[in-house]
Amino acid sequence: MPVAADLSRGEADGRVMIAVGARIIFDYEASDSGLRNIAAVTLTELGFTGRRVAEVLGISEVWVSTLRGRARKQGSAALLATPGRRRALSEAELAKARLARRSGDTDTAIGRLLGVHATTVARSLSRDESSRPEPDLSPLPETLTQAPESVAAEPTVAAEPTVAAEPTVAAEPTVAAEPSGPVVGSGSARITEAVRRSRYGGAMLLYPYLDGVGAEAIFASLDGAPGRRYDDLSILTMATIGFALGIDTVEGCKHLCRSDAGAVLGVGSAPELSTFRARLAALGDSSDPLALQRAFGAGMIAFDPASHPVYFVDDHFVAYSGAAPVAKGWNTRRRHAEAGRDDTLVVDARGRAVVFSSAEPTGLSSNLPGVLAQLREVIGPDAPILLGFDRGGAYPVAFRACADTGAHWVTYRRAPLVDATVAPKRSWTLRDGRRINVMLADELVEINGYGTARQLTLYEHAEPVLQVLTSDTTLTGASLLCWLRARWRIENVFKYASAHHGIDSLADYRTDIVTDDRRVTNPARVAAKKVLAQAETALAAAERALPQALEGPGSARDKNAELPKLHRAIEDAAAEVERAKAALRPIRAKIAATDLDPDAKRAIQRLERRGLQMVLRLLAFNAEAWCAEHFNAYLADGNEYRAILRHLLHLAATVAYSRSTITVTLDRPDSPRVARCLELLTEELSALEAHIPGNRRPLIYRVAR
Repeated sequence: MPVAADLSRGEADGRVMIAVGARIIFDYEASDSGLRNIAAVTLTELGFTGRRVAEVLGISEVWVSTLRGRARKQGSAALLATPGRRRALSEAELAKARLARRSGDTDTAIGRLLGVHATTVARSLSRDESSRPEPDLSPLPETLTQAPESVAAEPTVAAEPTVAAEPTVAAEPTVAAEPSGPVVGSGSARITEAVRRSRYGGAMLLYPYLDGVGAEAIFASLDGAPGRRYDDLSILTMATIGFALGIDTVEGCKHLCRSDAGAVLGVGSAPELSTFRARLAALGDSSDPLALQRAFGAGMIAFDPASHPVYFVDDHFVAYSGAAPVAKGWNTRRRHAEAGRDDTLVVDARGRAVVFSSAEPTGLSSNLPGVLAQLREVIGPDAPILLGFDRGGAYPVAFRACADTGAHWVTYRRAPLVDATVAPKRSWTLRDGRRINVMLADELVEINGYGTARQLTLYEHAEPVLQVLTSDTTLTGASLLCWLRARWRIENVFKYASAHHGIDSLADYRTDIVTDDRRVTNPARVAAKKVLAQAETALAAAERALPQALEGPGSARDKNAELPKLHRAIEDAAAEVERAKAALRPIRAKIAATDLDPDAKRAIQRLERRGLQMVLRLLAFNAEAWCAEHFNAYLADGNEYRAILRHLLHLAATVAYSRSTITVTLDRPDSPRVARCLELLTEELSALEAHIPGNRRPLIYRVAR
């Protein structure tokens, strides 16, 4: 990947020159927005980050992301100006457009009616509305807020920005220049200037993390149903903040105070449940959740990388209690098979979610190659990896998958343990400044289906208690053992993300019903094995009867007379066993489900909507974890810092929106210690000059006196 510092910009005689190192690769007039847009897309394709490209070209990251999306869908022509269309409507046409919008027509439909482009309609109506007194930002009447999204006007966020690069001429550019100064999202509910009170003001502490990982640019890559009042960024941000506040499902947003939640989001009031649910569903239907999570994982690692290349992976079974014929898996919490799905999660050494996958219940060894490939996309093909997992993945197929991606692995050896061939020795490592000593037998062993691996046998009181297998030969045995024991971090992610962020909640009732082509246990073989077991039991009983008769009471004459009968019983039982084995041998162990039932069906749960919510839930979890770590730098309470921070997210605040800044004044906590730590945290977060997604005004944090 190229170095960000290599990219530079210079201006001379009204021309802009973009250089990579000492070589100029773009030279265009400063007023030529088309070539500037082509440069933005080309530079990101060369490997420069959207943030760096935006800094050099003087545009926003959101605009870079929008241009890339247009180039992918429509080619380079979408980046250039297209002459021949009018830039404004006449007064008569403007009156018709206002009337059509009030009746619910979209900008596209109005444009077809007037013979102009939809963006011309959006721009003209926007200018017309801006020339009127500022609208009341109080909650809309119920009849308006419950209007179906399908008849809402197209948002201006999907069109060009309203400030063009050139003065008004006869031609209308398809792509306008990036606006300068503070930018507020296009939804009409956005707050411009106001002082608002919110009981959820503490949740705004999460915005620096969202800004740091590039949430605005990643959210902008989604394209949902058009909405006049709330743009897509507001919908996605509301979902993330709502999950951080502890709502388990989308329906839980109805328990939030709309005006208070709106003050946190930067809108007059939060959308109603019907609007929020429909818009979030539309965004989910058009999304690639796994790609979104990879983007957030890459942004997190770039923004705040972990100090160790250690990752943990595990499966998480989520039960399904509906009526659809969903595949069954093993529920480890209830200890029985149950319908559901498997979510496979990868977390880093600090317990933050990096990537995930979701599929029908199988096993960790089956799901591991897919999530490993995603992890490689996030951290790069050459980054070191030490992957820790439990006995559920301790199979040669999982070891080979790690080796194929250049990753080291460490796991527990499945029972039974094998005898160590070397004497145990003392091994040590440092953890949190404390020296840890253990007795380990360190040796190389051969694993069938894989090859040579390193085996560590832990001794306690001169007795072996567990064995560890790994491919890493550089770290000390004690260090590897400590990292494997740190698997509790991914278990904590499952525990607390389920309890506080609802990752187990049912997000989508829809399923795809398909023919059940899975291989299932053959009931004929089960019956044949039962017959064989009965025959073997009868043979064992006949063989026991012979010595019992010889050792029992009775004369020798009676025993000799009984012997032929006992021998015949043994021979008959042995023959029955052979017949049962012969009958079992040709019967297949697995057959297709359709061989048992030609109409066999199974339901596959859809990923898109549920996956988007999973991404937002994990984003909220990671944001809370990041904020809690920074808070604990001042609190120094390793036991309670997460719980205290989670409580502070519900702290009330006064939010002052001005033309240039957004000031968040949090209520002072009752505990003097917590209040002082919160003051230090707000000073740190204010220095980051973070933004609400879709709003370029920097956030300033304070604690009330």
